[in-house]
Amino acid sequence: MVEIEEKPSTAPPRRNGRLPRSAGRGPDSLGGILAKIILLGITDAVAAFVLFQLALSNEWLIFGISLLTTLAINWIYLRRGGLPAKYLAPGVIFLLVFQVFVMIFSTYIAFTNYGDGHNSTKADAIASIQLSASERVPDSPQFPTSVLEKDGSYFLLVTTPEGEARLGSADKPLETVTPSATGPTGAATGVEGYTTLDFTNLLAHQQEITSLTVPISENPEEGALKTADGSTSYVYTPKLKYDANADTFTDTATGLTYADNGRGSFVAEDGTALNTGWKVNVGLDNFQRAFTDPNLQGPLLQVIAWTFAFAILSVATTFALGLFLAITFNRADLKGQKIYRILMILPYAFPAFLSGLVWSGLLNPEFGFINNALLGGADIPWLTDPVLAKVSVLMVNLWLGYPYMFLVCTGALQSLPEEVDEAARMDGASVWKIFTAIKLPLLLVSLAPLLISSFAFNFNNFNVIFMLTGGGPRFDGTTFDIGSTDILITMVYKIAFGTGTGRDYGLASALAILIFIIVAVVSALSFKKTKALEELN
Repeated sequence: MVEIEEKPSTAPPRRNGRLPRSAGRGPDSLGGILAKIILLGITDAVAAFVLFQLALSNEWLIFGISLLTTLAINWIYLRRGGLPAKYLAPGVIFLLVFQVFVMIFSTYIAFTNYGDGHNSTKADAIASIQLSASERVPDSPQFPTSVLEKDGSYFLLVTTPEGEARLGSADKPLETVTPSATGPTGAATGVEGYTTLDFTNLLAHQQEITSLTVPISENPEEGALKTADGSTSYVYTPKLKYDANADTFTDTATGLTYADNGRGSFVAEDGTALNTGWKVNVGLDNFQRAFTDPNLQGPLLQVIAWTFAFAILSVATTFALGLFLAITFNRADLKGQKIYRILMILPYAFPAFLSGLVWSGLLNPEFGFINNALLGGADIPWLTDPVLAKVSVLMVNLWLGYPYMFLVCTGALQSLPEEVDEAARMDGASVWKIFTAIKLPLLLVSLAPLLISSFAFNFNNFNVIFMLTGGGPRFDGTTFDIGSTDILITMVYKIAFGTGTGRDYGLASALAILIFIIVAVVSALSFKKTKALEELN
């Protein structure tokens, strides 16, 4: 019998069944501890600043959530062990902040009237109405005035008839200050820490200064100061008197009374409403309005139909072209195969929003390269005709989307077993029969989830629509800025941030929920149907 000599093990000794950590590497090494201290220190510093700002704003709910999150982060990364939590914590936090919170907040906004003129509390709306609806007090005293600036905000420094210097802004009522400079007449002209505007700067910011209203005190009934030239201010008092007991505004000139209508506005008996309102819950009104408002109902239905058509046609055309090119360039005997493949994916490497702008210039009816150079000066309204604009959008999206389908189809084709092709050919199957009966069903097993995700992406494909056509040409017979090529997501953007009818975040959030429901239902039904493909062998 041959004896085998045992050699001493070169493996490091184990401690409690575990290999010891390297002295210079790992999270518990000196470098790891220093990195942990630095990163946690930066995180805690940012958190402390955010918590301080939240406390000043009296946002106690968000303050509490932020404080608990900060404590949880410190506990996770300062304790020993719990390695999975240390890796998962950043992703979970970002998921909660950028996905869950956004969804919850959008849902909340969808049930309110939040938007232009309804973006604050009732108390703020009352104060704003009293300040904005004001008239100059007859024979009011003149206040020598200097306009000051600090951190981008403007202030009025006035001198009262008693010689007292007082400083205030639109957000801060007048308060007594000690001037750092005075003029020839003894009027205050400067305060330490503030910049006094000279004549040139007054002219440059004339609109902001003339619209500046500085409350005299915390009580809006006492009036406010305004200046027309930056050198003299006058007292203005509200022409709409507020009765706190009756909760009404009364126009001192006409005697018209405005009462709270329970919908976030003060409205008179003749239906006239004051411009400034406040945010209130309106229930399902935004959802009902989307399908009953004459200005919105027709355009919305057309936009929904076009959104489905755009998403389905985009997936179908990009998949068809991508699959065709993948089969074409998958031949083993094709020379220059790698070069062709690189050229095919170049549009995919170009930013989509930039491509939209480039194609917008190429398709310009008057100066575009396509009309002037390729079509000999033809006058084809690619982006201004409703039908041609839709065709243009689909063609540009085909240009941007086929490289992705080309890549995934190439990978799926190369994973198919060659024996299946050979067996089908030996049985006398044609090339088309092999493709439709064997290759395509096998490809759909792996590509069906990608096609569903591509549908969801194109359903919300904001870049190509907004950058190429801006949603136009615009529909007639509506006050909303909605056009023939708008899809739901661009329509939501225009309602939330557009011009014309103002910003209506409540209605936009309601439509965003509608988008979510549609995509979720379509995706769920599609995934359910794709289970049949899993039975293919």
